[in-house]
Amino acid sequence: MKICIVGAGSIGGYLGTQLAATGRHVVSALARGATLAALREHGWRVRSGDTLREAPVIASEHCADLGPQDLVFVAVKAPVLPALAPTLAPLLAPHTLVVPAMNGVPWWFCTGLPGFGDAPLDSVDPGGGIAAALPFAQVIGCVVHISCSSPEPGLVQHKMGQGLIVGEPRGGASARVDALAGVLREAGFDLTASPDVRRDIWYKLWGNLTMNPISALTGSTVDRILDDPLLRGFCSQAMREASAVGARIGCPIDQTPEDRHAITRKLGAFKTSMLQDVEAGRAIELDAIVTAVHEIARRVEVPTPGIDALLGLTRLFARVRGLYPDAALCFPA
Repeated sequence: MKICIVGAGSIGGYLGTQLAATGRHVVSALARGATLAALREHGWRVRSGDTLREAPVIASEHCADLGPQDLVFVAVKAPVLPALAPTLAPLLAPHTLVVPAMNGVPWWFCTGLPGFGDAPLDSVDPGGGIAAALPFAQVIGCVVHISCSSPEPGLVQHKMGQGLIVGEPRGGASARVDALAGVLREAGFDLTASPDVRRDIWYKLWGNLTMNPISALTGSTVDRILDDPLLRGFCSQAMREASAVGARIGCPIDQTPEDRHAITRKLGAFKTSMLQDVEAGRAIELDAIVTAVHEIARRVEVPTPGIDALLGLTRLFARVRGLYPDAALCFPA
């Protein structure tokens, strides 16, 4: 099988290494700059504890060099994708499966839902350019439960987790999901083939919606956020709002916010991906994690005052630091 990893950062690098190490696939990387140079020199590399795992890679910054693929994992930061997606055409054949291994609400999430139809989510796919470039019929939904970092270009430090959830965007079972699940299980992933991957995406987002932006604003690890009763109460309020939105779009949450806080607390003192981006001076994934929830809530007419406040605070925080564009869309309250 020909597999391309678009974006060889921490998650993309981990996916690529695991798949290439099976020896059963040609696993290429679309990368650039220092990451591209490191991949060409060293190949795929993942460090887990004291063990370094390596595997060969074909790496290029040009899709045309890599050609049509059987499977394309999109593992870039969400703000990059609107400009990147139209350039990926050389990787796509009619049979190619596109698997977004990304944080937050993906561009395809509301496609076909009552009240949404084929209209894009402007917060994550302004103008519908991503949907035009990456056809919905070729997408497989994905949720990543893996914690990795990239201490240097082309090197992944695996911290914990092997979990991947994949499923048809419209729900149900399919032969293509079963085949993908087999490939990923063979590569060592703890793989779940979900009958309702949209619900799985919303559940993961339900926790990230508050912890990511609040950690970015405060510079705090998640344990300290949960230890503050005022912040924990604010998180619970915003999560109840998101749960009400989920119920309107077929993604009900069966837990209480307090149930989820207990699960998150077990993970200890960790930095969220958004806090790591702030500390590194990188653009934050605010739109996929918070703005999209705000937009969906407006579309289904669910009031979200807590989420609205969190979005406004984090958006201005990031704009002042040059980590979020001034020209980004603002949705009415």
